[in-house]
Amino acid sequence: MNKPVDPMPDGVESINLRDALEERYLAYALSTIMHRALPDARDGLKPVHRRILHGMNLLRLNPGGPFKKSAKVVGDVMGSFHPHGDAAIYDALVRLAQDFASRYPLVDGQGNFGNIDGDAAAAHRYTEARLTDVARRLLDGIDEDAVDFRPNYDGTTDEPIVLPAAFPNLLANGSQGIAVGMATSIPPHNAAELCEAALYLISHPAATSAELVNFVPGPDFPTGGIVVDSREAIAEAYRTGRGSFRVRARWTKEDAGRGIWSVVVTEIPYGIPKSRLIEKIAELVNDKKLPLLADVRDESAEDVRVVLEPRSRIVDPTVMMESLFRLTELEARVPLNVNVLAGGKVPKVLGLVECLREWLDHRREVLIRRSSHRLAAIDRRLEILRGLLIVYLDLDRVIKIIREDDEPKAELMRVFELTELQANAILDTRLRSLRRLEEQGLRTELDELTGEKAGIEELLGSDAKQWKTVAWEVRAVRKAYGPETKLGARRTTFADAPDLGDIDFAEAMVEREPVTVIVSEKGWIRAMKGHVADLSKLEFKGDDRLRTSFFAETTSKVLVLATNGKVFTLDAAKLPGGRGFGDPIRLMAELDQGSDVVAAFVYRPGSKLLVLASDGRGFVAASEDLVATTRKGRNVLGLDPGSRALMAIGTGGDHVAIVGENRKLLVFPLAQLPEMGRGKGVRLQRYKEGGVSDAKVFTLSDGLTWRDTSGRTWTVAAAELADWIGSRTEAGRLPPKGFPKTNKFG
Repeated sequence: MNKPVDPMPDGVESINLRDALEERYLAYALSTIMHRALPDARDGLKPVHRRILHGMNLLRLNPGGPFKKSAKVVGDVMGSFHPHGDAAIYDALVRLAQDFASRYPLVDGQGNFGNIDGDAAAAHRYTEARLTDVARRLLDGIDEDAVDFRPNYDGTTDEPIVLPAAFPNLLANGSQGIAVGMATSIPPHNAAELCEAALYLISHPAATSAELVNFVPGPDFPTGGIVVDSREAIAEAYRTGRGSFRVRARWTKEDAGRGIWSVVVTEIPYGIPKSRLIEKIAELVNDKKLPLLADVRDESAEDVRVVLEPRSRIVDPTVMMESLFRLTELEARVPLNVNVLAGGKVPKVLGLVECLREWLDHRREVLIRRSSHRLAAIDRRLEILRGLLIVYLDLDRVIKIIREDDEPKAELMRVFELTELQANAILDTRLRSLRRLEEQGLRTELDELTGEKAGIEELLGSDAKQWKTVAWEVRAVRKAYGPETKLGARRTTFADAPDLGDIDFAEAMVEREPVTVIVSEKGWIRAMKGHVADLSKLEFKGDDRLRTSFFAETTSKVLVLATNGKVFTLDAAKLPGGRGFGDPIRLMAELDQGSDVVAAFVYRPGSKLLVLASDGRGFVAASEDLVATTRKGRNVLGLDPGSRALMAIGTGGDHVAIVGENRKLLVFPLAQLPEMGRGKGVRLQRYKEGGVSDAKVFTLSDGLTWRDTSGRTWTVAAAELADWIGSRTEAGRLPPKGFPKTNKFG
């Protein structure tokens, strides 16, 4: 507990710095949350937007009426309600007027209010504004005691705490904001669908978000696009109030004849400036990161039209667009975080049901308050009408009292037994209006108001009638912004992303060119352009020399087997060029200390390989089981102490020929080897000492071939191999005449 600090002389008080910071930062945080960043769940507006609409309403900038300078609006709002600078107010007003930012614009702008390219609006002295029909619905009833008011910042006038909101603005127009320790991100939705869901919620108060998704399938962005999320993911996002939506650009293939075509993008994801999108695509094309795309052009006028030209007419448009979706903002994630002020007071994350319930409860409260206000007005008018009917039969006496009496009001109240309100109404009646007073007209108005009063009292006394009236109002909004209207028609559609699981996009994103991969004895690797058969002029660093070479393409994967039994995967497109000596494989893969490269080969999907250790153990592995996804490689061959991985060879045949360091040759069927993904495998040949020297898979009917040290090729027919054919794990016997002394098949 802190010790109290004694006041210092001259009225200066000493305050603990930590206490002062906590108090002031808390006040700042609450101010940011309540009065700047988070919208009210009832009308979906932040204070600045609410003040703009209220200020424009006071200026009578109604739909269909004359425009006024935006500077006039900004000045009035800043002077009376929002003392935070004209730039902030004008920026908010501009966004309310942009039909590509607001699904249902609340401000009708005249002049340059910016565009989808990201260009800023003109200064407020050059633009004009007025309210839209949607804004009129948000304000409807504000003069009928529908909502509470509070004093403005300097106490000279009042401002509404919330608008009556006859339109589901929170979800229809959405909102974005960053407060202290929390943020909100609500995408726009279709108003007609929200009204349908609200009507269902009125008739089924226990409805869940999963049921309401039948009416609100997802967001509806002003810029259109396609949502490619699953229905289950969307339903879960609406249930929790948190999630995101994958939005893709809308595109079509446009044929130009003779097999030439291009892709035309007509809608882009919400919130993405078109000019920035095109610049990023152009940069990727220049950096050769989009090899399937040749050019991008912006042919937009009032509508979006971005033309994408393929590198070749044989390119698949779907594959090209999928590559663009992966690398560009043609696909974007729009977050959903419905963090709002529930009841205008408490920051809370709401689901779809809670959002609509907040709006409907508010509409019911507005209905009750407006009805009560109307009821009070009717009571006042009825009282006046009864007074007029009392004096109607003796107008001459009324005129005489007014002309002759010093206190006509008091005398009228005494003579005719009137209330003060009735007497004031009679005294305020113009003389020329007296001739129009007719008893029948007064009684007709009295009867009509009496009937209206009875209806309002019945409404205020019945919850069912209140909800029925709210439903009628919601249906009116649904009709005004239904799918058959231009503004209400859904713009964003839903689709499943194409199933391209069998396409290797890493390969599709690289230009396919032939290369020759060179691997040296010391583990240096490089790739020469083209398929080079003559490697006699190759140069190596120091005493290094060629280990292996093979043909591949820039889209190929290169598999490297190390002595520790690990297989590493390299991209052929990323290999160093063939002009130098290349780079050590150790720089591209995390080879263990003491491990060396023993084999390298191109990855061929669907193929199988014989993986063999120096102690004669091995197995057959599918090539897919050898591919590693990280620099650390993949453990494939398990090794006993003292042994090492020796080779990985193709299984293009039906028999295995294996020769040991003891110069014993054994041939046995390939089918005797198990197929495994990883492990030690089984023994192929038995040795008293030493291990494997070489192995080969071949087709028995073609005979066993080898190449001697002189370069001559020897072939032993199947019939002559009978003495060497046996079963796996046998020792074998000395090879036929002519077999190389190196114990290698060559």
